Order: sequence, then C-alpha cells, then structure tokens
Amino acid sequence: MNSAVPAPPAIVAILAFDARNQLAVRRLGSKAGLPFTGTDLVMATSRLESAFAQHTAPVEYFSSAAGGRSYRVFFARVEGKPADSEIAFESLDALAANPAALAPSLAVLLDQLEPHLVDIPYLHLGENDFIYKFRPALERNTAIYAQDPAASGLYQSQLCAAIKALVRRHERTADAPVSLDFGATRYVIPSHFGFCLGVKNAIERAYETLAENPGKRVFMLSELIHNPFVNEDLLRRGLRYLQTDKGQPYTTSDEPGAPRLWHTLTPDDIVIIPAFGATDEDKRRLVRRGLAVSQYDATCMLVEKVWKAARAYGREGYTVVIHGKSEHEETKATFSNTRRYAPAVIVRNLEETHRLATIIASDDPAVRASFYEFFAGKHTPGFDVARDLDRIAIVNQTTLLMNETLEIIEHLRGVYRAKYGDDTRVGGTSRRDTLCYATQVNQDALSRALAEPLDAAFVIGGKNSSNTYQLFRLCEQKLGAKAFFIQSEANIPSRDHVDHYVYGHGTGHTESRPLWPTCAKPKRILITGGASCPDGIIQQVITRINSFFPADQLRSIETVLAALH
Repeated sequence: MNSAVPAPPAIVAILAFDARNQLAVRRLGSKAGLPFTGTDLVMATSRLESAFAQHTAPVEYFSSAAGGRSYRVFFARVEGKPADSEIAFESLDALAANPAALAPSLAVLLDQLEPHLVDIPYLHLGENDFIYKFRPALERNTAIYAQDPAASGLYQSQLCAAIKALVRRHERTADAPVSLDFGATRYVIPSHFGFCLGVKNAIERAYETLAENPGKRVFMLSELIHNPFVNEDLLRRGLRYLQTDKGQPYTTSDEPGAPRLWHTLTPDDIVIIPAFGATDEDKRRLVRRGLAVSQYDATCMLVEKVWKAARAYGREGYTVVIHGKSEHEETKATFSNTRRYAPAVIVRNLEETHRLATIIASDDPAVRASFYEFFAGKHTPGFDVARDLDRIAIVNQTTLLMNETLEIIEHLRGVYRAKYGDDTRVGGTSRRDTLCYATQVNQDALSRALAEPLDAAFVIGGKNSSNTYQLFRLCEQKLGAKAFFIQSEANIPSRDHVDHYVYGHGTGHTESRPLWPTCAKPKRILITGGASCPDGIIQQVITRINSFFPADQLRSIETVLAALH
C-alpha cells in the first residue's frame, strides 16, 4: 500500500510591476511578501484586481519551488496606486539589497527573475506591437526642437523644405535629383537625404522629454544619433549621457575613482533609449534600478523589425547571421536581442562572409574549429559549428548598403547549394524585410544624382555614422578624391582645401584635401546628408561654398527658391 502523501498543488503567484518596473510587495510586519497568490489563476487574479483596477492579463513565465511549495509565476503590469495600503512598490535592486527583509518565497522568486527582466517593461505590448511607432506628419511635434532660436538654424532650411515638397512624391521611392542654380555654382541635391523617420521620432522624443520634465535628471543611454551637433544641442539643454557609443561608462566627474553615472541612477531619473536600440544587458540594469524603460524607448521601428525577423527565424530553427559592425550600437542590440531566440554570428562584410562560407563548406575538423578563433566575440555562447551552421538566415544592420547584404545572401546561398544540392537551408532570402527602406532610398536617390556630371560631392554626417559612410562610399566610387566626407561647413575653411574625414574602425582621421583650382566655369556640386544630418547643416554648407564666389556672380536664395516653385 502506497502511503506517500501527494504533493500540494502549485501556488499561482502574480508578480505585478508598475510603469517604472518596480514590483508590488505586501508589507508583512518587518518583511515584504507576495501579495497576489492563489490556488489557481482565478483566485490570484481576483486578489490582483482588488488592489489594481487596471492591469494587463497575467502571463506565465516560469515555475519555481520555495519553502517546500511549488509556484507558477505570472507577470502583469499595473497602473495607478494600490487600493490596499499594505502594498507598496520597490525596485528590484532595493529588494535585493536587503534579503533579510524578504519573505522566503519572495526571496526565492526574485533570484530567478534575471532571464526575464527584459520582458518586464513591455508586458503591455503584444508580440507584434512596436515599442515606438512612427508618428504621422500631422501628429509629429517638429516645433519642439526648433522653437529655440539657438537651434533653429540647425534644424530648419528653406532650401531643403522646398526640395522635399517638390520631389518627394513618396517616402520610399527615389526621384530625380534637384538642381539649384546659384549662377556661379550649381548644386545637385538627391530627392532623399538627411533625417529619416526613425531619427525624427527619436529627436522629438528627446526634446519632448526634456521639456516635460523640468527639474528631473534626464539621461540618454548613449548618443541619440550619430551627429555631434544634435547631441551637443541636447547637452546644452541639460541632457546627459550614461555611456559612449562603444559602451564605455561615463563618471560623475573626471576625478580618479569618481562613481559611474549608472550607479547614481534612482527611480526618479529618466533614461532615453536611442534609435539604435539597447542591449538586453543595459535594459536589465535599468529595470533593476526601477526606471521607466518602455515610456522612453525610442528604438526605431525598422531596427525592431529586424529583431522580429530574427526571432521568427530562430523559432523556425535557423541560426541567424547578422550582417553588421560588431562595435556598432545597433548591431550589438540586434545581437543581444537575437540570442534569446537563436544561435547567432556577426559578419562585417563580404570578406568575412567568405571566411564563414569556407567553414560551412568544409568537413575538415581543423577548418571548422577555426570558426571560434576568427569569430571570437562575434558568436553566441555555446555556438556549435557542427549543429548551428546547418541552417542559416540573414538579417542586417539597417544602415549598411543593401547591395552588400544581398551579395552576402547570394554568396551563402551558393555555398549551401554546392554542398547540399539546394539552398533551402538559407532562410528568408526572398524577403527584404530587414533592409531599412530609409537607408536604401537615400542610397537610391544618391545613385540617381551621381549619374549627373559633377565636379565634387559632399556627404555630410557624423564621423561615426555608418549610413553616412555608406553614402560616401558610393560617391567615392564615382568621383574618387573629389568626394568629401564632412561634418559641417566648418570643414570647408577655404576654397583651397577641405577637412575630409577618412572613415575607419578605430583608425579614423581627418586629412586636408584640395577642393578645386580657380576656374571661371560654374561648378556642379552634389550635396547630401546621412540619416542623422539636420537640414540646417546642409543649407549652411551651401552658404559656405557660395561665399567663395563673388557676390555679384551669385543669385539669392529667394531667387533660387522662386525658380524651384
């Protein structure tokens, strides 16, 4: 006769978090405990609703054992103050700092939250929802960053506004370039240039946040966009950065041993996530400190679209190959997000893809083992070459050249076709859903402009702007040394030379180049800007170049605008 006592049924525990990712706990004398439990989900939910009228549907995340009982743990997001005065919100860091003040069951569950922290800020969103949707033009608050006279010249341009109104018939389709005839010189401007929708939305979010939170500390996780003038203007208004674009933390001062700004954060502070997105590691740090995350997450929809594609590929059993620069914030965020769903490896360019292809094609153990050395730091932990290169799917850093991504896809398809007789092991190759249309349309518009006869080309953008560099690469292929990569009109000190930036990973530098010899004939100059280049800087570059010509040989901006219309 079996006299074993059956195990008691699992207790349902709902962990309820507010918009600042703080956990609702019940005060049990000197200890904090679980407030919303029950023998089933209905009972636990009833207790949740007695404290919070507004909450998301509880979702089950994990099971656990504590104090001889088993628990099914659900998460929910709640709004408003609790109706029960014994319930209070605490940040996870504050709870962890005093484990003796926790009920045993709560202490055990808190120890198991780490893998799930990144989900907590987004409990109110469905799987197919986007963190931050592009706002239509009528809903956008463009005046928020231009109302300050000191910044109006940075963002506003009569010329650029007129060009966009004239030739941008569709945001996703490039049109013929526009010619601006100033008499002594002429400018060829692509139909698409400068700020993309993701950047516009992120900038507006930053300026709105500063305006809506006077007296609060407002931080950006790292640079909002890769443009020094925009970032400097935000600093002037009181914004601060937590870390560099390479993830190096800033400190409270330059004094030796000064604490990192990360360590000074409190739930009353605000941290904005830039358009590139953030790694899971950084999001977890914000969650633990009890800061709002989703409310200030300005991740570009097109970046998040890449994440969703990688997630889908992972669920279908593919390993994800990310075409990107491993040191770039966006690629780091994509890699971090992808590793939750699939093995992943980063390839920088076609050259690294050839190296990966050699490893895929070979059955030689030594060749296959070289993967771990060559791609050190660029693959997910536990990556198994024998298993994880059986099926792959490719996504990309949105700021890179589309044609290069397509070449990578086609090359890898050829490798699998040669080895297995078909290319069905390469997923998603017929879809371009991870290619940013904004980056691509700027490239397409530039290609149309480069078909014109030109004497020089200026590509304007931040030194660490990947998409700007891709535009420069196109110009350099056509014009060679007559193509210039600059940040603003300050890089054209005279008609004799240009301070041209030579792009390079860790080796970038500025060099002086001659502009052109004195010549009576009108110059035809192409000018474009990267996705993080404000319109005002484009017009300032035109004004600077015009200053090198006699005033009596130039037509006024008003005359040029009238001719456009």
